[in-house]
Amino acid sequence: MTTSTAPPAPHGRLAQHGRVGPHGLLGPAPARCLALCLVSTASTGAALLLPTALGRTLDLLLAREPATRWVLACAALVLLLALLDAAETVLGGTVTARTTSWLRRRLTGHVLAVGPRATARFGPGDLVARLVGNAAQAGTAPAARAALLAALAGPVGAVVALGLISPWLAAVFLTGAPVLALLLRAFARDTRECVTRYQEVQGRIAQALSEAVGGHRTIRAAGTEDRETARVLRPLPELSATGHRMWRVQGRASGQSVAIAPLLQLGVVAVAGVLLARHRVTVGEVLAASRYAVLASGVGVLVGQLAGLARARAATGRLDEVLAEPPVGYGARRLPPGPGRLELRGVTAVRGGRAVLDGVDLVVPGGTSLAVVGRSGAGKSLLAAIAGRLADPDSGEVLLDGVPLRELTHDEVRGAIGYAFERPALLGGTLEEEIGLGLPSPSPARVRRAARTARADDFVRRLPHGYDTLVADAPRSGGESQRLGLARAFAHGGRLLVLDDALSSLDTVTEARIAEALVGDGTHGTRLLVAHRAATAARADAVAWLDGGRVRAVGPHAELWRAAEYRAVFGEGGEAAGTDASNAGTDASNAGTDAASAGTDAASGGSA
Repeated sequence: MTTSTAPPAPHGRLAQHGRVGPHGLLGPAPARCLALCLVSTASTGAALLLPTALGRTLDLLLAREPATRWVLACAALVLLLALLDAAETVLGGTVTARTTSWLRRRLTGHVLAVGPRATARFGPGDLVARLVGNAAQAGTAPAARAALLAALAGPVGAVVALGLISPWLAAVFLTGAPVLALLLRAFARDTRECVTRYQEVQGRIAQALSEAVGGHRTIRAAGTEDRETARVLRPLPELSATGHRMWRVQGRASGQSVAIAPLLQLGVVAVAGVLLARHRVTVGEVLAASRYAVLASGVGVLVGQLAGLARARAATGRLDEVLAEPPVGYGARRLPPGPGRLELRGVTAVRGGRAVLDGVDLVVPGGTSLAVVGRSGAGKSLLAAIAGRLADPDSGEVLLDGVPLRELTHDEVRGAIGYAFERPALLGGTLEEEIGLGLPSPSPARVRRAARTARADDFVRRLPHGYDTLVADAPRSGGESQRLGLARAFAHGGRLLVLDDALSSLDTVTEARIAEALVGDGTHGTRLLVAHRAATAARADAVAWLDGGRVRAVGPHAELWRAAEYRAVFGEGGEAAGTDASNAGTDASNAGTDAASAGTDAASGGSA
């Protein structure tokens, strides 16, 4: 067997991108960003030319010389400024919208590629806040950079223009320039800190709200709506304080700049007046100098642009935190022909600083069924996730037909391994689309055959639109939802089927029939079942008994049943309960009467 030495690559185009970075965000359309920069710069250039044109026009009019061309030049510059401003507005809005959309697609794809680790670290509410709010703020970065470039070009160009009129004018202005630079630097630093803190508090509120929405039934049953409302909104005072501090920082910077800028403008005009009295400048040049002094001291514009850029940079940093989480990597190998032999070698998985699985060695022969049992917290669900590479172990490896799962391509892994869960996610669309989820081209016959195997066909057909019923319009019990999830797994097929407690909400008769279909002679592929019922474990070819993260024993259910500790896994009175459940399930499976089926459907259809 050859092994791949190259590091596994993340799956999907979105997952292959690096971090956004505060300095490298150009968005999905760098050409548009460049066009926006050029338009903004051209607008600034036109604004710098206008005072000179006005001054020259004034000098010609005072001298009673023809000034038609200069008047037309001034009118053309004003018209050009209006056109450039309109183009800048359109381009800025377009670039911001496209960048925001690109960031949201990229972040969504990355979160799905990372998997449960993203939710475990950030929480679903905070992720939504980053996806919705922070992505929108980060999406303004290209436009903010272009606007800031133009805002910086204005003062620099104005100082140069003052120097061209008279070096004394530029010298007067430059005496106060270091003070303005220090003000802007302090403002940028303080604003970034405030904005980052503000966005973090927003994320905490969103996370608390997500938790409350997810547990609304518990909150309603306990009558603690007011207490949960207070818990969700507890960070509001901190959010308010941070927001007020952010506005104080901006207000202080604006106030200081307003206090300094007029002094610089007055100084420039005063020196220009002295030079005019000495006939070293003209009246038109004094007018131009006064306008350039205003442009050169335009700190208020810079303050606004820096504030916008600080918000965008802080939001980009929060997106980078998510994008820094490495996605699941895949190899380039394909599976050889095989029956679906599953092997875990020294698998250890640490969660929350505790080894939930500790050196697990397990072999499931191809074409057989293995039930995994154990007390709560023994690591059953984690083992099921690792077996199909929904999660990776911290050490050890998992092999399918002799090939490590890490070395297989994404499509090969997902095509070979099917899953059914205790609470299947029905993501929208019709029931037929949900059962055929993940299949390249699911046929109606395949979907219905899988639904019949999962005992879901009868209640789906009773719906007004049958398999074309939208998920949102299909009232169903927990057991019926599980049957739809099982139907999805059966339709998927593959050489390995993993059921993570996917029979827990079914009634005894339905559970018995589905379990019989899973382990019957006509079933192809390997089945790994996380089981909480003794009847389910009894039907499997073998049982793996997990205890404290280790495999305590592997063998037939009947043999393990002799141990009192094994019987205790299924609860008090486990021996009688397990035996009765096993017998009842076998009887129900053998009987297979229409009356029992009708009773089951009626019972499950009436439960909520």
